[in-house]
Amino acid sequence: MKVITRLGSDWFAIPCTGQERCQWLCDEAVRRAVKRHPELEKKFDLLELRKTRGGAVLDGDDLINSVLEDEEHVSVVSIYDVNGGAGHNGINGHALPAEIVDRKFQGPQEYLMLDGNSLSCADLFDLGKLKYKIRLTPDSEKRVKASRALLEQIVADNKVVYGVNTGFGKFARTIVSREDLDQLQLNLIRSHAAGIGDCLPIHRIRMILALRINVLAKGFSGISYPNLVKMINIFNASCLSHVPEQGTVGASGDLAPLAHLALGMLGEGKMWSPETGWADASLVLAKHGLQPIVLGPKEGIALINGTQLIAALGAEAIERAENAALQADVIAALTLDVLKGTTRAYDAAVHYARPHKGQIAVAQRFRALLHSKTHPSEIAGSHRFCDRVQDAYTLRCCPQVHGIVHDTIEFTKGIMTTELNSATDNPMVFADRGETISGGNFHGEYPAKVLDYLAIGIHEVASMSERRIERLCNPTLSELPAFLTPNGGLNNGFMLAHCTAAALVSENKVLCHPASVDSLSTSAATEDHVSMGGFAARKALKVIENVERVLAIELLAACQAIEFLRPLKTTLPLEDVHRLVRTVVGPWDKDRFMSPDIEAATELIIGNKIWLAVQDHIEHYFNQETADHRFTCDSPTSASVLIDHRQVVKRRRVSQDNSFDVERPSPKKEKA
Repeated sequence: MKVITRLGSDWFAIPCTGQERCQWLCDEAVRRAVKRHPELEKKFDLLELRKTRGGAVLDGDDLINSVLEDEEHVSVVSIYDVNGGAGHNGINGHALPAEIVDRKFQGPQEYLMLDGNSLSCADLFDLGKLKYKIRLTPDSEKRVKASRALLEQIVADNKVVYGVNTGFGKFARTIVSREDLDQLQLNLIRSHAAGIGDCLPIHRIRMILALRINVLAKGFSGISYPNLVKMINIFNASCLSHVPEQGTVGASGDLAPLAHLALGMLGEGKMWSPETGWADASLVLAKHGLQPIVLGPKEGIALINGTQLIAALGAEAIERAENAALQADVIAALTLDVLKGTTRAYDAAVHYARPHKGQIAVAQRFRALLHSKTHPSEIAGSHRFCDRVQDAYTLRCCPQVHGIVHDTIEFTKGIMTTELNSATDNPMVFADRGETISGGNFHGEYPAKVLDYLAIGIHEVASMSERRIERLCNPTLSELPAFLTPNGGLNNGFMLAHCTAAALVSENKVLCHPASVDSLSTSAATEDHVSMGGFAARKALKVIENVERVLAIELLAACQAIEFLRPLKTTLPLEDVHRLVRTVVGPWDKDRFMSPDIEAATELIIGNKIWLAVQDHIEHYFNQETADHRFTCDSPTSASVLIDHRQVVKRRRVSQDNSFDVERPSPKKEKA
């Protein structure tokens, strides 16, 4: 038999009888690696052997044929891979996909054109998920070359410019000799790569790199065009530097994480690619036939001065929050129907009397999802003559509470979209004016503030959701079996699932404390006010992760509640939601291990599957409206023009043959 063994950037087909120990396999891989790379002798500090697919740890004393099959793939893992935070095969989200392990991986074939002016949050999130490669537009190429030409003229004229021929921060008045200008930039990257903590997940590193390239494409940074092309090639090959998540204070930008990002592109530190896993950056680049960046004057500071960690993580937070908020509307509507609530509170007249955009939109969605002439509900029909006139606030006030969440996301997205397409360097190079100007565009207060706001906003849908879970589980409030389980007492049902939701909501209350209200003076009081935007972004994502899980628990509880109301059916769109959930999680007729079911439902939320299940039904509802926008039906509903919070931001793309495929949703998105 033979075992395909990866060490660093190399894969070895190692023949064996199968009777050898796994430790022998490690030793043999090291021997072969040193034979290929003699300079690496004594540099392998090995820790363990893992299966490449799945990441299972193998005991060195086990016989090879007792734990591995013929031609199975394994990876020899160094202490750095695990303890250094780089992650490997399942640690910190860096598992190699099966198609990579099987050597069948193909990168994206479609390109997204970057011009520094039109990148959306959705675009950036898609770039992180390996949906596109990138190219520069011709206009961007011209701007980049013009700014570099000006910078080189400044150096030739021996003019003093901050960060070009001076020190940094407190050393701004220190003049650096011309022969040391390149070393100045290299020293900057090495010294500022001082971050700590777990490595960011791979898709977020891709987002940060793509965003930095987009900012450089604006032509205000002074980077050389050849080095920018190297960065693009590195991105397109998914050669990604090890970037720790902690160490930025958000002014002057995200210096530490961006320095780590740059360090790998210089051929130093660690790098990851789908083909190599984690290895020395120089080896990863060489494996892909890529040349490391060689820094000239100002190019070090051009790579690290900016808010790209805050903004990249913020873009993901916004996209996930938007999906979660839309699905919260759907899940809340499902809960309302199974709790036999009234739809009168969603009458359009009520909401046009207080015409907040998000409130009106949520009420519209509720009317489209709940009992109507277009979408009748047998459950609603079963209690049409009850004496209930109004419901609890977590049902009745969804338009008012969920509405401001949607408006918050929309506001946050507007700020963040501007940030994604902003020059955040210092100094800035203005080729058209023939000058450089020192400013403060690197300060992360804008994205930091809105991400704190986003966390506070999106938390509220989980706060509402947890209370609705309580109503579903409490027989006094729901008129359903306690904790939604048959044979209660022997079975516990959703008792602890609700506790989990309560724990997550309570955790979010702490995480919603704004990071951006804090500031600590750094760099010997030169940088005497900072944004703390890096933590604002990271905790916003954590809040959203918790929200997704709380919504998943409510979704499962509402679907379980329907089982006790059968054979009655809810509306067609909500039945489709129930049907979707039942493809991954079955009903509970007795207690079972619940955590996997919560995770399965959470994956539906993350994938926006709940919204996609009802989207066409909502559109159909509004297409069926009468001329006066009012239905005559048992459950009073009315409607107006649907406010769409999911307008797709069209992208500028180019095909493999370089022909442009430009979709123009509005004049402001048109590009030359």
